Amino acid sequence: MASNSRVYTLTSSQKMMIFVLSMSLYGLSNMFTELIPAFRLGPIELSVEYFAFIPLTLCMLFHPFYAAVGAALGEVIFGELMLGQFGGLGELEKFLTFSFAMYVAGRLVKNPLSLAQVGIAAMSGVIIHQLCSSLVDIGKVWIGVEEFEAVPGLAQSVVLVEGIGFLNDVLFSGILFALLPTLYLVPRLYGKIEPLLGIKPRQKLTQYEAAGIVSPKLVLAGIVLALIAFGAESLSETDWNLGEWDSGFADRFGIGAIWISIGAAAIVAVVVLAFMRARRNRGLQEEKMPENPPYA
Repeated sequence: MASNSRVYTLTSSQKMMIFVLSMSLYGLSNMFTELIPAFRLGPIELSVEYFAFIPLTLCMLFHPFYAAVGAALGEVIFGELMLGQFGGLGELEKFLTFSFAMYVAGRLVKNPLSLAQVGIAAMSGVIIHQLCSSLVDIGKVWIGVEEFEAVPGLAQSVVLVEGIGFLNDVLFSGILFALLPTLYLVPRLYGKIEPLLGIKPRQKLTQYEAAGIVSPKLVLAGIVLALIAFGAESLSETDWNLGEWDSGFADRFGIGAIWISIGAAAIVAVVVLAFMRARRNRGLQEEKMPENPPYA
């Protein structure tokens, strides 16, 4: 059994810094995906869904919960609110499914140097998120809150369309922009980036406060969150879509609005990194100072 001294713990300020860092970095990357055009190969559209390797890497190296929730909130703040628009209850579905998927991926990794664990966790996170999103979209059509008939007179065709979209997102965005970068970054950053930010690296193969196997309690929590996400997304298709608004800012400024959001996210990220480095340097100076300095 691991001793308590080996348990991975973070202070409240460190958790908050991880939260804000994840929020700004993923919000920044999310804006860049808006600038990348989609390519069509017949009926199949190839597009960059997201740069999932950023929250995946942070969840595996730091605290999974705060990194996951921070990334999901970053998409809302810099991808919606900064552009002067908000989807109301529909945003809750994306927030819950994405943050839960990234959190599970972070929990699956107990040794950041294990490529097998990192690879399985990265693909699991993408699959969980895309599967939940596809099931929610299928459910909305089947219960009748949204009309979707790719084949006239056959509402069940949504299953085929969503299935193709699911495979496209998992095999294209999942491999190129989640699996491969995460496999490269996590082992190389482990033990190197944490000291630069004043945070101790996670202990390999030992108990720590946010890791462990996928327990029945976690599965139950996932089911509950999926049901809440489905309910919120269904209500967003009705007159009960609370909180929806659009200022027209993005329409007036076009790509300029995206660059404003990118600049804001970049500033937040730089400030957080500078603050974390300053805390680390101050801590190193305090460690070097003698406990009882001699009198002059």
